[in-house]
Amino acid sequence: MSLNYEELDFQQTPIGDLMLRRRKILQLGGLDVFEVKLGEHFLMTSLFHESESQLSKIGLSLVDKENIDVVVGGLGLGYTAVAALEDERVKSLIVVEYLEAVMGWHQNHQVPMGEVLTDDSRCRLINGDFFALARDISKSFDPTDPTKKYDAILLDIDHTPSHVLHQTNKHFYTEDGLNELSAHLKAEGVFALWADGAPEKTFTEHLKRIFANVDSHHIQFDNPITGGISEGAVYAGRKKRMVD
Repeated sequence: MSLNYEELDFQQTPIGDLMLRRRKILQLGGLDVFEVKLGEHFLMTSLFHESESQLSKIGLSLVDKENIDVVVGGLGLGYTAVAALEDERVKSLIVVEYLEAVMGWHQNHQVPMGEVLTDDSRCRLINGDFFALARDISKSFDPTDPTKKYDAILLDIDHTPSHVLHQTNKHFYTEDGLNELSAHLKAEGVFALWADGAPEKTFTEHLKRIFANVDSHHIQFDNPITGGISEGAVYAGRKKRMVD
């Protein structure tokens, strides 16, 4: 196997073949880059993670309190979760990941952020289906506390609300699905979502029917491979106040 390319893990999963690989990019001084593929989908890379980090920073900036409880949907390479833990107000962080193999990469320190996450006592990795847990408003994302609600829920799983990894995820992005998600938030809790590409005005308007103070953020960052600019979106809103 080439010293410039290594397949670190390959597993068959219920939603497709999962691969973790490391590439050494010579034009960037031999930089080690970790990449994840699921079936034919290229999911993530350690080379670009600005928009994933901004998901946490933007979402948590809307939480106006101390000692906050946070859920991250989707572990991936861990950049969203690590950015959340950089906020000293975070008291607890649950990261919900569907694929056990992805959790194993972090627990075995096979990926750069693994040690950071597993060594922080505030953080717990939970193997579960985020979308199924969001739909069940009788329970919590925390299996040890079925009544627990959260100050912020940050989601980074699907490519976009209309380009999902599995068809069963589509319900989440409907009005019913987002209302179910809102039920897991504390009063004035925050929901924020990462998506690939520029923000879509239609989805921003859709969120406004369920959440207050909704805004979309266009995240742009340099792409050293193409020499151009790459982009992502972060949508964020606050749970609406109950009307007396």
